Amino acid sequence: MSRDDEAAVLAAADACIDAFGRHDRDAYFASFAPDASFIFSTSPEVLPSRQAWLEAYDALVAEEGFHVLECRSSERAVQLVGDAAVFRHRVHTRARSGGEESTTDERETIVFARQPDGSWLAVHEHLSPTAPG
Repeated sequence: MSRDDEAAVLAAADACIDAFGRHDRDAYFASFAPDASFIFSTSPEVLPSRQAWLEAYDALVAEEGFHVLECRSSERAVQLVGDAAVFRHRVHTRARSGGEESTTDERETIVFARQPDGSWLAVHEHLSPTAPG
């Protein structure tokens, strides 16, 4: 992997994480390809598209007052595989939902695909709780 590729993937990941942490819905979802898939430990099903996750996200906001207050990334690594890149990290998120504030500590993998213009767009996101201890 070239340093330029690694830097570009990290920049794409940072833009996604930063947008989520600012509760910037439009910028966050712009980080994902339309056919991106999502696996969350809090969801009983795989969300098969950006639109499916967007609808679920909007429902959380409307029904539970979901609002992201902060999102921090640590323990970061990038693995380049051809025109795909696997970004993995530990993510600490503070959010408010149902009038209560909570903090999560999770492992996240985001798979990025290089676009024809050379940019990187997320095509898969998977979040799992960090094991205790």
